[in-house]
Amino acid sequence: MKVLLVCSGGMSSAIVVKAIEKEAAREGLNIEVKAVGTGELEEELKNGWELVLAAPQVRHRMDEFCKKAEPYSIPVAVIPPQGYTPFGGAIMLTEIKKIIG
Repeated sequence: MKVLLVCSGGMSSAIVVKAIEKEAAREGLNIEVKAVGTGELEEELKNGWELVLAAPQVRHRMDEFCKKAEPYSIPVAVIPPQGYTPFGGAIMLTEIKKIIG
């Protein structure tokens, strides 16, 4: 699984990346997760991501993210607030599996 997180600058989502990676390791799942800022999204979409997750603080830009991801057939979803924490790994991994299996 390849999951791209997008937030204002890519820094706050790094905490969520670590939480997802930790939970995936606990479950024995192979996952690649990366956080980027909104300005990097368009270029990153070319790199084979299976899912884009938008941080709560940039959810107002969902239409823009969806339009950019559409040519690549990449689903885009908003990270639920309860998943956007250092302890949200299990919540996020459940969401990821619901969306991309």
